[in-house]
Amino acid sequence: MLIITDKIQSLIDRKALFVINHSGGKDSQAMTVLMRDIIPADQLFIVHAHLPGVEWSGIVDHIKKTATDLKFEVVTAVKTFFEMVLHRKMWPSPSNRQCTSDLKRGPIEKTIRHELKRRGEFLIVNCMGMRAQESSGRAKLDTFKYSNKNSKAGREWYDWLPIHHLKEEEVFRVIEEAGQKPHWAYSKGMSRLSCCFCIMASTSDLRIAARLNPDLYNKYVETEKEIGHTLLMPLPQGRRFLPEIINT
Repeated sequence: MLIITDKIQSLIDRKALFVINHSGGKDSQAMTVLMRDIIPADQLFIVHAHLPGVEWSGIVDHIKKTATDLKFEVVTAVKTFFEMVLHRKMWPSPSNRQCTSDLKRGPIEKTIRHELKRRGEFLIVNCMGMRAQESSGRAKLDTFKYSNKNSKAGREWYDWLPIHHLKEEEVFRVIEEAGQKPHWAYSKGMSRLSCCFCIMASTSDLRIAARLNPDLYNKYVETEKEIGHTLLMPLPQGRRFLPEIINT
């Protein structure tokens, strides 16, 4: 199901390190399944940006269980999600996703640089599981590009979206055909797996997360009150605090 262009094949042949950004979600899991079919295991490296206290329980164990023979590293940012929010006195937003840049992308890129240095290698393909079906914005993303920002100090760095073309049903089918199961939160009704309470979450996902994580939900509610800022961007009804959304 992966589209292997001549350029991708040449990078495989040149022994590039393919890094899998793994959230623990269905897309990361399917991407891992498909990539290990075409890329030697010693050229694959999984990195998970751990978000203490706000990500779904069991994610690290789930990744280990479904990618047993691949090198896997967990990275954690210096600051936590709530420390970031309280310092800024506002939640991240779709236009300013500091949670992604500071807590995920930054630590992951740092870890990749360290791994390349440890191996004495300079050729990298950074792989992420975004799909076109998810949003109009993601549909417009380049599926493969040279990274000017990270191609420094002798590094040759590319960013690749291997499953950008897949539909949701295809993602779940890949997981099933590999004899695996997705993270347990999907069986409880969640449509996506990121933070338990994500700024991009649907009302349905927020309600499920609140039911399954009552203590964490209360922490989000109290933080909304403390900073006077709502987690979600304005809805058609205007800004609403979490209890208004959850209990409607």
